[in-house]
Amino acid sequence: MNYRYIGRTGLRVSPICMGTMTFGTQCEKKEAFAILDKAYEYGVNFYDSAELYPVPPQAKLAGITEEWLGEWLQSKPRESIILATKIAGAANGWFVPPIRHGLTAIDRFHIERAVEGSLKRLKTDYIDLYQMHWPDTIVPIEESLEAFDRLVQSGKVRYIGTSNDTAYGATKAVMTSHFKGLVRFESIQNNFSLLNRRDLDGLSTLCQKEQISLLPYSPLAGGVLSGKYNQPGAPKGRFAEYLRSPNTRQRVMAGRFMNDKTVASTQKYLKIAADAGLHPVTMAIAWSKQFDFVASAIIGATSSEQLDASLGAMDLKLGQEVLRACDRVHEEILYPMG
Repeated sequence: MNYRYIGRTGLRVSPICMGTMTFGTQCEKKEAFAILDKAYEYGVNFYDSAELYPVPPQAKLAGITEEWLGEWLQSKPRESIILATKIAGAANGWFVPPIRHGLTAIDRFHIERAVEGSLKRLKTDYIDLYQMHWPDTIVPIEESLEAFDRLVQSGKVRYIGTSNDTAYGATKAVMTSHFKGLVRFESIQNNFSLLNRRDLDGLSTLCQKEQISLLPYSPLAGGVLSGKYNQPGAPKGRFAEYLRSPNTRQRVMAGRFMNDKTVASTQKYLKIAADAGLHPVTMAIAWSKQFDFVASAIIGATSSEQLDASLGAMDLKLGQEVLRACDRVHEEILYPMG
């Protein structure tokens, strides 16, 4: 196993991380445990969750994913697992999360409440990587970092990271940590895939210059890169359901990932994978983790059978011919996902 370090930390992780956002909505408990067991047996030591999960977020289900993960953790040596979770972002940002009555913020009060809840649900006394799910545009980053710093000093959290952040936002946070003498973000967990590499230049510069690790989530672009939406007949999958949803946010999100341009690009990627003798899922995940600033690519699953193609990318390094072919697709069809 080619383990990698996250940022400048002592966290040595497998190049693939097992994400858990499907647990509780798209995946029942028994199957969730089968997925976790299979990943662990394959050598995955890095697991990611969030207080907000499962997705799509619902007030009545929020936290159940962490509860299931915490129950599963009791069957494993705790120090064999690198455990990551997240505090829900601010209500003034991405969307209003259905927890703490929709009044979330990245301030001292909410950070302390959130971490205590996660520790209880995860049945552990420490979290290896505690992340901000998305930024707060109102609370000064100094206040947020001071609160995160207290968690690290108390031993409840080992390291901190950010997510769904911009290169500017993460850079400002790192500079603030430097000048204030506070713990810094060691990772940035952003959407990054063959269908979404719009932030590559800014992210790569940030990560390389500041020694921060990118943790790509949705390396299959929400399943689009598996090719399931290129099949004849009515498409099935999360985004197909979202497109039919009365929820405007879900329809907009689905439209970003699944549209004529992304489906056309995926058709080209499917051919590249076939010509290289690779499963398209394996190729897509291998691509997302092949950059030197990536520590681990976060995968998801709704069944343990789905893991075979994903975990096949664990030690795979794509050849230059495949990489150049993928670059040509990116250059031919522009598909900005705003």
